[in-house]
Amino acid sequence: VQLQASGGGLVQAGGSLRLSCAASGRTFSRKTMGWFRQAPGKEREFVAADNWSASSTWYADSVKGRFTISRDNGKNIVYLQMNSLKPEDTAVYLCATQSNDYGSGRGKYDYWGQGTLVTISS
Repeated sequence: VQLQASGGGLVQAGGSLRLSCAASGRTFSRKTMGWFRQAPGKEREFVAADNWSASSTWYADSVKGRFTISRDNGKNIVYLQMNSLKPEDTAVYLCATQSNDYGSGRGKYDYWGQGTLVTISS
């Protein structure tokens, strides 16, 4: 499985960005997809996930109500719409997926993309 994240950039606080993650493979529609982020000097943290049918989503408390995860199974792409961005959202954002099908959004992630940098200026 290969994952390619894109869409990062420099945005002012209060602005929006949409990240995309394109996935290879034929099993995308059975995979739970997640977004994580890692800020400089900090550990990687969970941001959001959705299951294979997008019927279930998970969000970190810090992004609830501001970020929305969605997917297009026909295109093998998962999105992260980020609104009302804050300087503390600055990080490298990575997408990930699991080796198992139909997993929980809070489960173990086995495949990782290279990340896209999001910088929020105050």
